[in-house]
Amino acid sequence: MQSSIEHALAQMVEAWNAGDARAYASLFAEDATYVIFAGSTSIGREAIRRDHEPVLSRFQKGSRMRMSISSVRSIGDDVALVLTEGGVGTGKRIPLDKVQSFVFRRQNDGRWLCEAFQNTKKHRLMMWFFARSTRDSPAR
Repeated sequence: MQSSIEHALAQMVEAWNAGDARAYASLFAEDATYVIFAGSTSIGREAIRRDHEPVLSRFQKGSRMRMSISSVRSIGDDVALVLTEGGVGTGKRIPLDKVQSFVFRRQNDGRWLCEAFQNTKKHRLMMWFFARSTRDSPAR
């Protein structure tokens, strides 16, 4: 399971890096939900494709995606929750400045497609504050 999901995520990175909105969207289920860090939502593969065409051809043209898998957790034979850190940019080193959660479901043909995606931008100050406040609180 994990290697198949890793392959699906690698295909997402490859499609993004190629600037191919159709290939990118093909890795999502027909009725998938896609939520970006700004709060905008795309519902369905066709909307994901349509919404990514201007992103990949204008706003983020030439950008590259970087992703690191934090965890893959099975919640059944055909469903997995995936947590990643990722980023998009054009520089030499793409920062992992977002946390992303995916719900993948195995299709009848064996492929894993993303059913739901949530992208959250890291807020360094809040992360520091939260880490500090939990470290300083008394054990229960």
